[in-house]
Amino acid sequence: MSDGRFFSRGELEWETPYWGRMTWVARPDVTGSEAIVVGEVEFAPGGFHNFHYHPGQEEVLYVLEGQVEQWLEKEHRVLGPGESLFVGRDVVHASFNVSDGPSRIVVVVGPCVGPEGYTAVEVADEEPWKGLRPV
Repeated sequence: MSDGRFFSRGELEWETPYWGRMTWVARPDVTGSEAIVVGEVEFAPGGFHNFHYHPGQEEVLYVLEGQVEQWLEKEHRVLGPGESLFVGRDVVHASFNVSDGPSRIVVVVGPCVGPEGYTAVEVADEEPWKGLRPV
């Protein structure tokens, strides 16, 4: 258990998965967090995180910048700065940057699972997800 810690922006380590760029603000192996995982995600123009779900976990996505076409199962809408989405446990979702510039979102996932705090199962190549939105 961690009592807490301050982070400057320069201390945060950025990762570059296929779907964009992200940094972890809180997760077990970074801060000792036991209940939540928090990250900042940046999608380049045309960037996306295709259909996936988090087994046994809930998620909140909060848009900071840009326009994100957010899918929740088979429903979707474009979210802008200040708008958010709650994703229930095991619910398939996806995010697509539809801006001319970058889009940035904050993600909060809980409860923590494993040393990284979260797990994602990619389902974009499975029906009905692969036919919903051509990439």
